[in-house]
Amino acid sequence: MTSTLDDALKRLEMAVGLLEASVSRRLEAENRRGDLETELQLMQDDRARLAVELDSALTRLHRFEAATDDVSRRVRQAIGAVQSVLVQAGQLEPEEG
Repeated sequence: MTSTLDDALKRLEMAVGLLEASVSRRLEAENRRGDLETELQLMQDDRARLAVELDSALTRLHRFEAATDDVSRRVRQAIGAVQSVLVQAGQLEPEEG
């Protein structure tokens, strides 16, 4: 009877060992999953922050482009005015257009 009891105890110990290993693997998998979910959330937060920064940068770019266009237009007007004054003063030949 002792050998039967010993065999049963060995099988029980083996089963408990397998159960512990299984629980350990399950916990590790859950930890990895939690880590992945945390990493995904961080990446989504970064993406949202970068989208806001990009929108802000595009807005600034459009303002700079508008300002550049305005400055360019004013410079052309100033050049035209200076040329007109020089033509009237006889210092510059009129452009043929």
